[in-house]
Amino acid sequence: MSITLIIVAVTAVISFLAFNNELLLNKLILWPKRMNSPEEYYRLLTSGFIHADWMHLIFNMITLYGFGQVVEAYFTMLGAGYAYPLMYLLAIVVASIPSFLKNRNNGYYRSLGASGGVAAVLFSSVYFSPWSGIYIFFAIPIPAIIFAVIYLIYCAYMDKRGGTNINHGAHFWGSIFGFVFTLIFDPSHGQIFLQQVIPGSN
Repeated sequence: MSITLIIVAVTAVISFLAFNNELLLNKLILWPKRMNSPEEYYRLLTSGFIHADWMHLIFNMITLYGFGQVVEAYFTMLGAGYAYPLMYLLAIVVASIPSFLKNRNNGYYRSLGASGGVAAVLFSSVYFSPWSGIYIFFAIPIPAIIFAVIYLIYCAYMDKRGGTNINHGAHFWGSIFGFVFTLIFDPSHGQIFLQQVIPGSN
């Protein structure tokens, strides 16, 4: 069984259990106001294994499964399959930290979802294959690198504007982390990436 499928299965099970158990949900969710001691910092990770509803869960898991299989294969070919789940888990934590720091005194703020990790996997795939197609709304094709630029601008704008229930900041930082992690882990591919994105570059 692939690591991607294991992550999807574990996330689906935990999310389902939390749907029907408010105590479990409140124990796992990112809740900065309650995180006043290191014993509560586990929430930076566990919040990535629960979701608000079925649509939230299904969308994240479909995206993770689609791009995760590809990224997992790349890391496996590099002889370091372990780096893939490491990137995913670290991305959830890294993407959660800005929200945690920003809302430490906001008792009403809570956040959940695997979007930080999923965004990292998506942007890792962009590093490996910048001109592969990404389908917007599962129907409109767009080159991955173009999508990546638009997505980062959108997430940064929406995070600054606020006023929604979506943690756009987690999407933004998860994306950046996934790309940088992959670049650091496989810097030799960086030149290939530049040659693909900027024709004629050496």
